[in-house]
Amino acid sequence: MTSLLAFLFVLGVLIFVHELGHFVMARWHGIRVLTFSLGFGPKIFKVNRGGTEYCVSAIPLGGYVKMAGEHAEDARSGSPDEFMSKTKWQRFQVLIMGPVMNLVLAVVVLAGVLYMGAEVPAYEQEAPVVGAVAEGSPAERVGIQPADRIVSVAGREVETWERFFIAVSTRAGDEIPIVIERDGREQTLRVVPDPQTEFEVGDIGVLPDLHPQIRMVNAGEPAADAGLQVNDVILAIDGERIRDNSRLVEVINSHPGEPVTLGIRRGGDELDVEVTPRRSGDIGLIGVQLSPYEVRTVEPGFFQAIGMSVQRNVELTRLIFETLAGLVTAETSPRQLMGPVGMAQLSGGAAEVGLGALFSLMSMISLNLGLLNLLPIPVLDGGHILIMAMEGVARRDFSIRVKERMLLAGFVVLMLLMVTVLYNDLARIGWMPGG
Repeated sequence: MTSLLAFLFVLGVLIFVHELGHFVMARWHGIRVLTFSLGFGPKIFKVNRGGTEYCVSAIPLGGYVKMAGEHAEDARSGSPDEFMSKTKWQRFQVLIMGPVMNLVLAVVVLAGVLYMGAEVPAYEQEAPVVGAVAEGSPAERVGIQPADRIVSVAGREVETWERFFIAVSTRAGDEIPIVIERDGREQTLRVVPDPQTEFEVGDIGVLPDLHPQIRMVNAGEPAADAGLQVNDVILAIDGERIRDNSRLVEVINSHPGEPVTLGIRRGGDELDVEVTPRRSGDIGLIGVQLSPYEVRTVEPGFFQAIGMSVQRNVELTRLIFETLAGLVTAETSPRQLMGPVGMAQLSGGAAEVGLGALFSLMSMISLNLGLLNLLPIPVLDGGHILIMAMEGVARRDFSIRVKERMLLAGFVVLMLLMVTVLYNDLARIGWMPGG
């Protein structure tokens, strides 16, 4: 139920904002709007105001704004308040404003999330220097080692771990060249990322140095008595470098009643702290809650949050177009595409994490929706803009038959895409083969 409600909330906001863009620009140019609908199909609620029917329809997977004289088959009187009576420039503004509103919403929502403050993994913006290699992973099979610096993936430089994970995630099952730097020399290795999760996210099995961070210290427990503090980063235990949470817990659990020395980083200083785990049954505990990796708190000012949001959305836009290009060249698996069921699952998961995660997801989906609608596929806003641009180049309007054929071709492409994402969704939940 949480997934469904979160999905309906996210989708409802995105559809409303998109159609509101078309509606406001149409009214701005004096175009008569007949219907403003959230959803398709039978109308379950409707009200008429100012010559426009506002309604909520039964199928909540889209929406539409119907304008007078908008389509080729509509009866036209030549009235100045009809869509086709307006100039191409005015019609262009009406068509593009829906996607533009989604792009603006993506920036505004993410800026709001950032402005409220967020904790993000510190390693994401660090250089991709390998801290650990998973046993039996593609990286181990080709000889990648800890301390290797990953320079590029499939010909694209990766300056941070975030860029590395993005570059690898879209190439599951495909052999790709990865350039690493070892002892000052570069070498190229060919790796086939393994598909992970139901979304077939590519992974080669390398991780950064993940130093656990203390997130809570329980009063009266050994950690508090030893002077450990919230946000201390644990670098080592008894001189052994700690690269993951599990090893730290293992050592502490195996030393009940025996002092251990933790090497920590507090602010810019590195300290050694001796702590004696108390015995609880057969294991030792020190009374802390740990994050498996160091986090940093992002608390930008208002204008800084907007700038960070714009930068993040530009990066995501580049990723989206890289993914689309990968689909065309078969470098990216179509199984990574998701439809309504997949988005509902993500929405439910994000809602359980918190409002920040849910609104971050809303921002990402809004960006995807805005860019998708700008694609030059007839039926979509970008397709209508393309047809209008072609008419401008030809200096004549195409016939109704030509437009119908172009729209039919776009409809077929869109249906193929919808069938693909629906099959992926059903396969992920086990209703179709391949799940």
